[in-house]
Amino acid sequence: MADSWMAQRAAGVVLHPTSLPGPHGAGDFGPNAYYFVDWLHTAGQTLWQTLPLGPVGPGYSPYMGSSAFAGNPLLVALEPLTQRGWLDAASLQTSWDDERIDYTALVPWRMQQLRTAFAGFQRLASEQERTELAAWAQTQHAWLDDYTLFMALDQAYSPALWPQWPQGLAQRIPADMAAARQQHAPEIAFWSFVQWQFELQWQAIKTYAHSQGVRLVGDLPIFVAHHSADCWARPDLYELDAQGQPRVIAGVPPDFFSETGQRWGNPLYNWTAMAQDGYRWWIERVRRQLHLADVVRIDHFRGFVDYWEIPADEPTAVKGRWQPGPGAALFTALAQALGDLPIIAEDLGIITPAVTALREHIGFPGMRVLQFAFSGDASNAFLPHNFEPNTVVYTGTHDNDTVPGWWTSCTAHERAFAAQYLGVQEGQGMDVHWAMLRAASFSVARLALCQFQDVLGLDGQHRMNTPGTMGCWSWRFKWDWVGPQVAPQLARITAASGRVGFDRLAL
Repeated sequence: MADSWMAQRAAGVVLHPTSLPGPHGAGDFGPNAYYFVDWLHTAGQTLWQTLPLGPVGPGYSPYMGSSAFAGNPLLVALEPLTQRGWLDAASLQTSWDDERIDYTALVPWRMQQLRTAFAGFQRLASEQERTELAAWAQTQHAWLDDYTLFMALDQAYSPALWPQWPQGLAQRIPADMAAARQQHAPEIAFWSFVQWQFELQWQAIKTYAHSQGVRLVGDLPIFVAHHSADCWARPDLYELDAQGQPRVIAGVPPDFFSETGQRWGNPLYNWTAMAQDGYRWWIERVRRQLHLADVVRIDHFRGFVDYWEIPADEPTAVKGRWQPGPGAALFTALAQALGDLPIIAEDLGIITPAVTALREHIGFPGMRVLQFAFSGDASNAFLPHNFEPNTVVYTGTHDNDTVPGWWTSCTAHERAFAAQYLGVQEGQGMDVHWAMLRAASFSVARLALCQFQDVLGLDGQHRMNTPGTMGCWSWRFKWDWVGPQVAPQLARITAASGRVGFDRLAL
């Protein structure tokens, strides 16, 4: 790993910003993000891992967004907008569920607040503020111009997907595009304003986190949504038919999570076309993500070796086939353009020797999830005694149950094995989350991360996502769930396992 801090043992917590407390219906980049950084520092944690920060898509999943470059407008905090006088604080006095996100009500309300703030900006912004927005937009024009026009057209022609837009816009005929930019200039300006605020607020959090010794771990989904600025702007980079519709789509075959596999629905890349310009789109995508975070987890790493191709008209992922990915050529191009790559490879699922060989050749650390460790015997690769140092261990990921939830629902064999391995009494699973945290932290894995739910010992009602189901991504925590002993206990484990200096806390 490139940076010296990544070459040392470290520990951290996985929590998406939407799960933070806050008064406006969902967590965001407001004061609670800074409080959470403070909590991480107190707990001896040096990593904060989020889910993808991009716009949410169908089902409000952050893994199916409208742009691979833009930020999620729902994460823009409203407090800074009121402080600048662009938004009236009195209009924000509403009541929301502080444990779950009601996206159906939240999305229109939040977007209306952002539109009101933009109107306030247009009336009241200083010349310096207007200049700052214009200057930032110019530096980001390579992706921002297409994204803002895409969003303006999406508003104008919703619910139609981009292939159903007027032909000149669906096929991006220059004269029609120029006319649309002029016609929708006010809407384009709004979306640019929102992205500017996202950038300012997140970079402020990143700067503050660094001042507290906390580094940010981002998450890059391998695929993008079909109805996205990326696919509309460069349809030649995807496996689409003449009408712009996907011929084949992404997913995974039947596995631990689903007997029929997972039919994700994303369009697949035309890797031959991407290779012709030296993978420029990927270079700019990774550059952007490394601007937002210090290290990036790339989701579904095995898809770069070979990926599961499903005919677009198939209702499940069963009838698919493996197709070759770009392999080392992509990462060679990335390294040549960007230098050393602080990347974590999500190598879960059906992993072949070729996938492992590529990851080891590049030098990326792989992932191990402790909840997967106890289904077999002592040779299970997810057991800590089988780790290699260049590994990132998780108690569970956003797709897993919480540790207490897993403990109550796992098989009798898994529970008995875990009890023996972790030193937990089978009938007394109250502290199983701490036992699993210790196992992760004391392993040789260079990085150890856990869901915040697992730090708090929350049951399965608090899981973030259940793959293949709807109604997920809505979990939030409350500060009164975080007892005064949680941070010191996590800090002691972290320090004793050599993941933070003893000078950081008093044992």
